[in-house]
Amino acid sequence: MSASTHLVEPGPGGWLKERRIRLSLWIAAAEGIVVVLSHDVTKWTVIVLAALAVLAYSTGRNTTSSLLRQILWIFVASQLLAVVLVLLAWIVKWAVILGLIVFAVLGIVYLLFDRR
Repeated sequence: MSASTHLVEPGPGGWLKERRIRLSLWIAAAEGIVVVLSHDVTKWTVIVLAALAVLAYSTGRNTTSSLLRQILWIFVASQLLAVVLVLLAWIVKWAVILGLIVFAVLGIVYLLFDRR
């Protein structure tokens, strides 16, 4: 029987602190889905939101309100994770395009050197 030795902060700030990683992952995943499915929300929107989130966190991280600190942390973490998703999607897109070009060139070379 092992008991947890860490103390949970009282109030909503403590509740958010216990769940902030999970919340930020879900928010980033939802935002990634919105970006993929919507033509109005672009990768630039995500990048601008991440920059604003970092700015908001840097100005408000020393606040005495635990609730505000946790909300800012979740906001920043979710936006930075969404930027990672956007960058990975961009890299994968260009990798697929590069792969298609390589396959097309190899196909042309094969056809040109086929001597039957």
